[in-house]
Amino acid sequence: MKEIHPTLHASPLLKLSFPPGQSRRMASTGFLAQLPTEILVIWHTHRVPILLSAVSLAALIHLTIYLRTKRSKISASPAPSSPIEKTEIKLRPEWLPENTTLVTPELNLDNHAEDDIVVSAAPVVKAKKGPKKVKGTKKPSKKSPASAPKFNHTVDKIQPVVFFQSLAGTTERYAAAFGKVLTDWTVGCDQATSFCEPQIHDLSYIEYDDYFITPPKTDQNTKYFYVILIPSYNIDTVLSTFLENLQETHNDFRIDTSPLNGLLGYSVFGFGDKEGWPTEEEGFCSQAREVDKWMARLTGRKRAYPLGMGDVKSDAEERLQEWRVGVQDVLVEIAEGRGLGEGVPGSGDPAESDDEDVDAAEDSSDSERSNSNNARARKTARVDEIEDLGSMVDPSSTDSPIPIDFTTYKSVSKTPKAAPAPKEMVPTTSPTHAALTKQGYTIIGSHSGVKICRWTKSALRGRGSCYKYSFYGIASHLCMEATPSLSCSNKCVFCWRHGTNPVGTTWRWVTDAPELIFDGITTAHYKKIKMLKGVPGVRAERFAEAMRIRHCALSLVGEPIFYPHINELLTIMHSHRISTFLVCNAQHPAQLASLVPVTQLYVSIDASNKESLRKIDRPLHRDFWERFTACLDILRARRFEQRTVFRLTLVKGFNMADEVRGYADLIERALPGFVEVKGVTYCGTSAAGSAGLTMQNVPFYEEVAAFVSALADELTNRGLTYGIAAEHAHSCCVLLADSTRFRPNGKWATRIDFERFYDLFEGKIEGTRRDEKTGEVVGWRPEDYVGQETPEWALWGNGGFDPRDVRVFRKGKGKKKDAEEVQEDEKKEVKVIEI
Repeated sequence: MKEIHPTLHASPLLKLSFPPGQSRRMASTGFLAQLPTEILVIWHTHRVPILLSAVSLAALIHLTIYLRTKRSKISASPAPSSPIEKTEIKLRPEWLPENTTLVTPELNLDNHAEDDIVVSAAPVVKAKKGPKKVKGTKKPSKKSPASAPKFNHTVDKIQPVVFFQSLAGTTERYAAAFGKVLTDWTVGCDQATSFCEPQIHDLSYIEYDDYFITPPKTDQNTKYFYVILIPSYNIDTVLSTFLENLQETHNDFRIDTSPLNGLLGYSVFGFGDKEGWPTEEEGFCSQAREVDKWMARLTGRKRAYPLGMGDVKSDAEERLQEWRVGVQDVLVEIAEGRGLGEGVPGSGDPAESDDEDVDAAEDSSDSERSNSNNARARKTARVDEIEDLGSMVDPSSTDSPIPIDFTTYKSVSKTPKAAPAPKEMVPTTSPTHAALTKQGYTIIGSHSGVKICRWTKSALRGRGSCYKYSFYGIASHLCMEATPSLSCSNKCVFCWRHGTNPVGTTWRWVTDAPELIFDGITTAHYKKIKMLKGVPGVRAERFAEAMRIRHCALSLVGEPIFYPHINELLTIMHSHRISTFLVCNAQHPAQLASLVPVTQLYVSIDASNKESLRKIDRPLHRDFWERFTACLDILRARRFEQRTVFRLTLVKGFNMADEVRGYADLIERALPGFVEVKGVTYCGTSAAGSAGLTMQNVPFYEEVAAFVSALADELTNRGLTYGIAAEHAHSCCVLLADSTRFRPNGKWATRIDFERFYDLFEGKIEGTRRDEKTGEVVGWRPEDYVGQETPEWALWGNGGFDPRDVRVFRKGKGKKKDAEEVQEDEKKEVKVIEI
């Protein structure tokens, strides 16, 4: 037998603590030899407090359990476990399906009044213990598809609604053809009396709240069926905004997670390009699949027909035809009262089991959970009362409270997802990058671009500069055309960028530094100029001059003012003595108000009223007209800080007929220094054709001149001091100017003294703009850098072509004209001889 440690025998504490004979018994069993000395010392020192604490804790636990069992039920949380046996009950059919098995204590969740319940013939076994049973009715959940209004095929009518979104015009053409075929079918089918005429809506111009919060509210006997035709882009478009809206609607705790369950059904078809996205995993029809997913959640999984997909370069028409036939078959079934068929909630037993249904089951109502054991098994822990959320927060944590997402129970215990990292506006691997590069653009960074203008090539060869030389003295071979933002907030029908530039309403991309943009666009411009040195006809002296950029037209594509650091970029250009001609589309008043003075500020005025502007500019902002008018007011307030210009692009059939007075109203409101009126240039793209723009919409120069004359007369009649100053017939462009500011000594002076502008900007010389109250000089005015008088050849009535250049007519037009002139001269000579 082991010996006890000597210290144990020597310890007086042990001698006092053990009763007589007890130490010998423990020693005989070896117990003391197996315990550490310190534990024995602690036990004999504190055994009385430990025993008392254990007894107190047991009593407290027993009391707590007793009190909880006596507490009355006050919430809708699941009932505590008890020996209550389930009872077969049968509720009225308008509430729940027959023969529903429920636990009766769970019926009275909201303390409603008792009502009669027809109990089935199955014997009822009373429980010996447990809470008191209360009879009552089960109110259907608002989220349940069963609560959606039923379709009565003998009374109700079906209203098909076709939604589409299109950037390049392809989907718009398919949607128009689809709508026509669907209309003809609804008129000629056997169930024609059950259908209303299909509606077609562009997602760019509708209010989402009118269609995607709840179905439209019209006649109570009209039920809606949605058909959505969606392309896929790898750039931000209005479709991105639509997807965000669907997601926010589903996750908004103020809105039901299935607010569109009143629809009869929906179906989505996607258009894609397999050259850019070969497979679905790589992005083929990715945005169509996203729309289909969110519509499934918003409608309570009322997908009437599977998602269709077609390749616009191969089988899109064939796939769309097959899908259309399937959708029509579904509409026939609904019209005949058969609903959506098996597998769709509201018409049969749900048979789907993909991921979206798992998510939907987790977001479903209490009645759905009680009817589906599988959904209950998959479901994570839920919270029913606000005060129960407190148990989820770690009281020892010193961090801020955990944000709670009340829209879905499963996300309560998870930390919120981090905001997605910004992406590139035009990735180098995207089809958009390839398309713009093919058109001659050089992409700088991820969102900027530069391109050689055709007038630059013309000026290098001595064949004339653009209208900016006639009006303001800017030689085209000294000018760089660039933009710091390839994205725009409009989709103008006359845009010649082939619909390939991205669009968006907010800046959410990777942002390049202004220094990177400036170095990139200037380097790329010089590289493009050098590539022209071998072009026949290029003049050596002009080629040498072109290697020094003097001007920058920030109007290439997109919206330059959209770039967050536009002021820094403009300052860099001015420091290099490069003039800035910035063009904006009057959709960003905040940026316009904070813009530093530029050499000349343009605002595109493409229409004189709201509806015409919507039709021709196709803006993405829903408050586009309010933004437009706000920009006009800002322009008026800043007209003495910088040269301001209205640019009117005339499109016959869109914004010319009977709109002179409307344009005069806008000019009177903003009082710009200049008004440029230019005829639209037709680019011949399919995108323009889909918007209704053809060569018939391009006005002749005589028509533009007549419009300008009428506008000048209208302004004069209103007492405004505008006159026709200059023209450039080759560009189909005419200039009106404020005669009180830019016609000193009775002669037009529309040109610019660029060196004086740089000196004013750098503070080397003082301006003449004074404060109205104090009279102190606070800056410069546009009149402070007015240049030389407008040359005679550029004035109104003289054509506007520089006589030092040689005009070249394409396709033999010049030769033909010369021959006609010779014939006229010969006729004159004959007449002289005859006389």
